[in-house]
Amino acid sequence: MRIDIVTCLPRLIESPFADSILKRAQNKGLVEVVIHDLRSYSTDKHHKVDDYAYGGGAGMVLMIEPLVNCIRDLQSQHSYDDIIYTSPDGQPFSQSVANELVLKGNIMIISGHNNGIDERV
Repeated sequence: MRIDIVTCLPRLIESPFADSILKRAQNKGLVEVVIHDLRSYSTDKHHKVDDYAYGGGAGMVLMIEPLVNCIRDLQSQHSYDDIIYTSPDGQPFSQSVANELVLKGNIMIISGHNNGIDERV
């Protein structure tokens, strides 16, 4: 199983995968976890990944360009059984969700940020 995690805070996400059960699973070759910095897919000089919502509204959302660039790049390298966007408004992670995900070969997880993602994605 391969899990690609897309985030604008990669060092924050790396820590849980460096120790304990998740590290042992990686060492045994049961899972491969790759963390991708969304900022590396930004095209401006400040590596900006968030902007005001398209069409207005309060708060910032992940910009469409870096996110689409990242997804397309990763999809050109691997096929994914599922692409998951994490959000506080989404379905809670439970054992039954974990059981479903473990049956998949490759998944991409897009880490939620601010008030969501640009809805055009």
